[in-house]
Amino acid sequence: MNRQETLDLYFMEARAKLIDLAAFLDRVDRSKGPNDFRIKAFRKALGQLKTTKPGRAKRVMLSLSDPTRKPIKAATTKAAAGAWPGK
Repeated sequence: MNRQETLDLYFMEARAKLIDLAAFLDRVDRSKGPNDFRIKAFRKALGQLKTTKPGRAKRVMLSLSDPTRKPIKAATTKAAAGAWPGK
C-alpha cells in the first residue's frame, strides 16, 4: 500500500483518535489535584509520537509496561492501571 492509500484509508480514524486524546488531556488539565504516575507515563509516551523513527507503537507500549522480570508476591490492586508506577 502506498502513502496516499494509507492516508485515504486511515486518516479519518487517526484524526478522531487524536481529537479524543486532546479532549482527554483537556479534562485532566482542568481537573483539580496532583498528577499521578498514569498521566506522567501517558505524557512521556506521547513524546514517542514526535519522532519519525520506525517502531513508535512498540516504544509507546514499552514505556507504559512494567519492565521487571521478577513476579511480585501479591497483587496490590484489583485491576490493571494501564501504566507502570515505576516502583
